[in-house]
Amino acid sequence: MRKSLFALAAAATLAAGVAHAAPAQYAIDPTHTFVTFEIDHMGATTNRGRFDKKEGTVQFDRDGKAGKVDLTLHINSINTGTAAFDKHLQSAELFDAAKHPTARFVSDTFNFSGDKVSEVTGQLTLMGKTQPVTLKASKFNCYPNPMLQKRETCGGDFETTIDRTAFGMNYGIDWGFAKNVRLIVQVEAVKQ
Repeated sequence: MRKSLFALAAAATLAAGVAHAAPAQYAIDPTHTFVTFEIDHMGATTNRGRFDKKEGTVQFDRDGKAGKVDLTLHINSINTGTAAFDKHLQSAELFDAAKHPTARFVSDTFNFSGDKVSEVTGQLTLMGKTQPVTLKASKFNCYPNPMLQKRETCGGDFETTIDRTAFGMNYGIDWGFAKNVRLIVQVEAVKQ
């Protein structure tokens, strides 16, 4: 009886270890990952742009309902479709790319609704200042990627709104320019 209890306890311990395997590692796919922004322009139109150069990693544990994201954006890759506007956005009046060449989002929590990621919370560092940010998911999925020998690829569409003045980006506020910026993050990452 004593041996069978010991064997049962050992089997339970082994099963618990298997159930809590390390999270899978993923690399951001830059061809399917885009970070765009939108900001109101005097109540008349919406200015839009994106960051073309980005890289990062994801750790994802579907069974443990946990994960981490580390995403870096290169400010000098900002692209609005208008070269003069891009240059102004990179200037010291706005993003100050010379002093702060990157922005970085590092998550600390994945929240789930059932089996799907519903939001990711973390810290956004922009212009040398770090603020908490919650990205809400509008969709999320993992799939065997047919173009990558069926390697698992996970991704989703996320969005949040930030107050740019919290990061010290105050240009145009006195003239009535909007301070709230909508960030739209489309991200896919490939299992390594």
